[in-house]
Amino acid sequence: MKARPLAVLGAVEFSPVSYPDDRGLFVSTFTEDGFGEAVGRPLFPVRQASVSVSGRGVVRGVHYTAVSPGTQKYVHCPRGTALDFVVDLRVGSPTFGAWDSVVLDARDFRAVYLPAGVGHAFVALEDDTVMSYLLSAGYVAAHELAVSVLDPELGLPLPDDIVPVLSERDRLAVTLAEAAERDMLPRFTHCEETR
Repeated sequence: MKARPLAVLGAVEFSPVSYPDDRGLFVSTFTEDGFGEAVGRPLFPVRQASVSVSGRGVVRGVHYTAVSPGTQKYVHCPRGTALDFVVDLRVGSPTFGAWDSVVLDARDFRAVYLPAGVGHAFVALEDDTVMSYLLSAGYVAAHELAVSVLDPELGLPLPDDIVPVLSERDRLAVTLAEAAERDMLPRFTHCEETR
């Protein structure tokens, strides 16, 4: 398992080794040793495992959990292809407002770790794209917030050949500046307490 730190402090891309043969292939999308070496501690206690299925052009995010300390995520794509984004929404973070992206697909089986307070978004590049999530907290709708994936200040590069399909919540999401003005963003110091 290779690990690469992303431009958002604490976020990491993991690239596993695949073992193909005449039957297909075998791959481990998570290893405790690989995660621990890259992040400096074991994976968070998993409180929920979820899956989303999206058609080409579906954009989900930028989502984050309002309640301190937030939710940590480990995400991979077992079917299809997605352009995955991590966005630092933690006020006081050295990389606040920064983002990075990783192509997640069922060919390379990369995964992304998002620390608490880091926003997550993706755009499905194929029909029937499946995203798999391990989460440190259970989903509570009232605690889940969004910053606009189309916020020009963030400048997330959605592919030119995609017409974004957004949920109502994501269409109505505020910009990063508006979220900061309304004191809706997590604090870096609170998020770091979960480490």
